[in-house]
Amino acid sequence: MKSFDTFEFTAIPSLNKMLVLELARCEYVLRRENIIALGNSGTGKTHVVLALGLAACQKGFTVTFMTAAALVSQLLEARDERRLLKMQRDLAAVKLLIIDELGYVPLSPTGAELLFEVFSQRYERGSTIVTSNLPFEDWTQVLGSERLTGALLDRLTHHVSILTMNGDSYRLKQSAGRRRSAARAEQNQATEIIDPETGEITAA
Repeated sequence: MKSFDTFEFTAIPSLNKMLVLELARCEYVLRRENIIALGNSGTGKTHVVLALGLAACQKGFTVTFMTAAALVSQLLEARDERRLLKMQRDLAAVKLLIIDELGYVPLSPTGAELLFEVFSQRYERGSTIVTSNLPFEDWTQVLGSERLTGALLDRLTHHVSILTMNGDSYRLKQSAGRRRSAARAEQNQATEIIDPETGEITAA
């Protein structure tokens, strides 16, 4: 489980660390406010919101985490199986709903409308956290409708804290660091050479 103990705030200078630590106190959940984490891929958005979800669980709040694509898929399946109302009630009852990766996969018109209903039913009734790799002006690309996008953002941003997480990919930095460490380890390993005449072993 991701926590703030393993998150390197220094890797993402654009992120307001004091705001994140304040949010970790979970008072926003009591106030039924929302959080939106915006930034390019690999900057740790999912890590941060999972850590916020863990903090909320530790405070005794009910938390549900899903990617936007998985949520929409389940909503469409529930509609086809005539259990949509139950799923909507269950989602509305959760104290903190975390929707990850909004913007990675364009939604069908029906899927976008069902997602809007989730936000609408939670408006001022429960807290929602959303992560996206897109700025607000590009959300229409995902939702497919300016009217729907405007209505969704109106509800989502009425009581909201926005976490800006732009910068170099956190994952790529970690990967590059591991490669550098491996290269240094290889360089530090002495190569043994055996003299065929004397049989002596020397280090290259």
